[in-house]
Amino acid sequence: MITGASEGIGAACAHALRERGARLALVARSEAKLRAVAGSDDLAVPADLTKAKDRERAVHNAISHFGHIDILINNAGAGLYAPSWQAPMDEVRRMYELNFFAPLEMIHLVVPGMRARREGMIVNVASIAGKVTLPWLTLYSASKYALGSLTDGLRMELRRDGIHTITVCPGYVSTAFQDHVLSGQPPEHVRRTKMFKITPERCARDIVKGMERRARTIVTPASGWAFVILERLFPNWIDRRLEDIYFRGLKTS
Repeated sequence: MITGASEGIGAACAHALRERGARLALVARSEAKLRAVAGSDDLAVPADLTKAKDRERAVHNAISHFGHIDILINNAGAGLYAPSWQAPMDEVRRMYELNFFAPLEMIHLVVPGMRARREGMIVNVASIAGKVTLPWLTLYSASKYALGSLTDGLRMELRRDGIHTITVCPGYVSTAFQDHVLSGQPPEHVRRTKMFKITPERCARDIVKGMERRARTIVTPASGWAFVILERLFPNWIDRRLEDIYFRGLKTS
């Protein structure tokens, strides 16, 4: 099961996994976009994952159709560019509902079946911003940190049940992410300077390879690890560089 499967990373993962013979349950809000992505043997489930009933229906339909769910890829998400100290709280809650609570409830819904079979995999698509906070995406970063921490905890909770969990941390992926943000826009300099930019297809290939080797964390592109390590070793220096990028962008926006 892949959420957010109608475009971008989710659609690319669907293509990459279909090539490997996977049977797919694809979930997204747009039925028309899902139909365009889905293959003849795939199950397309239009659903708004911010709604509990839609989450339950999506999992129920997939299990009814295929018998069980082996792998859950929690990919659906949204961004929020508003400064954290003035972001509208209703939009913050909407973002957390999609970026954290929806994946958590999807996990609640699929794990019992996985535990009963003593096998399964949960792949949570976070972000490089879930490793290094980006000041133009502070609240989004916080939501992705939370998703990564959840994934790490689940790994320890569920390993003895045969369930493996993976955190995916992409850099900048060429998708419509900026078109779907809940509020605000990135500073102009940030739009022009897209660190670790890759295509959705490249991201999907890295995800699938990581699934095959049962990775713990997938940073894609792998060069993103240098950014993460620098932040761990020289946090003040990275803070100043990101702060400079943020305020330079505000001046030119």
